[in-house]
Amino acid sequence: MDPRPIDKDISHPQMDKEIKDAKIAILTCPFEPPKPKTKHKIDIDTVEKYEELRAQEEKYFKDMVKQCKDSGATLVICQWGFDDEANHMLMHEKLPAIRWVGGVELELIAIATGGRIVPRFQELAPEKLGTAGLVKEVAFGTTKDRMIVIEDCAASKAVTVFVRGGNKMMIDETKRSLHDAICVARNLVRSNAIVYGGGSAEIACGIAVEEAADRVPGVEQYAMRAFAEALDAVPTALAENSGLPPIETVAKVKSAQLKTKNPHLGVDCKETGTDDMKTQGVFETLIGKQQQMLLATQVVKLILKIDDVITAGRYD
Repeated sequence: MDPRPIDKDISHPQMDKEIKDAKIAILTCPFEPPKPKTKHKIDIDTVEKYEELRAQEEKYFKDMVKQCKDSGATLVICQWGFDDEANHMLMHEKLPAIRWVGGVELELIAIATGGRIVPRFQELAPEKLGTAGLVKEVAFGTTKDRMIVIEDCAASKAVTVFVRGGNKMMIDETKRSLHDAICVARNLVRSNAIVYGGGSAEIACGIAVEEAADRVPGVEQYAMRAFAEALDAVPTALAENSGLPPIETVAKVKSAQLKTKNPHLGVDCKETGTDDMKTQGVFETLIGKQQQMLLATQVVKLILKIDDVITAGRYD
């Protein structure tokens, strides 16, 4: 979905639920009278004093709402809450408002709408307002959950993936899958180099390492051959998980690579009839494959550096 969602709703049920060509005031100051920083106590012993206090408080709210209206805002998004009197005045002035919006969300809204976050009502100005083509409150699901969506933002190229599921486990799993897919896309943006999957890259690397081992004298060649053998673990696992005979399948693919000199041949997990991963369109990023091999090699080197493992109760 294109819009920027906010997991909030319009603060008053009688406010407009849809604002077209919205001018958005993004506030981090609360709709409430100023509080002195020192301790204070007010004694009210007459009706006149109470009415004077109420009138003064009402004036504060009216001034705040007027400053929002004078700036040209048609929607107020506030980081803090406001009481029923301020909410009623906003509704009376036909100025929709959203309250208790988190700081991170405010920053994202400001970036998307091209607005400025305003810390004081006195600093409100038309040039600090964000713009959006449409802001509306939508309800969805059988529980009629409500949320705000901001569409046609002035300075946003982002999209939102909205995930709903039957339980938290399904949602978390979906989020992890989306994160993995986005990381793959990010790697392709960083480097568009790819290798073909199905274990073809590991088999081709194993063959190359074995050929290099033949030219290395001394005991180092045994370590290289062990590394080449370890690379076969990936295509072996693929074949086993696909219900294919692992040893026979990997040996067949490796033999075909040696004969045809085609490094794209891998394990046909989908049983399409061809082992050519280029034809099947199975590939992964070169950056991801490099990281896999580097991390696996580092873990093995770390283990080999351990001379002995002392377990509790084994030594006196």
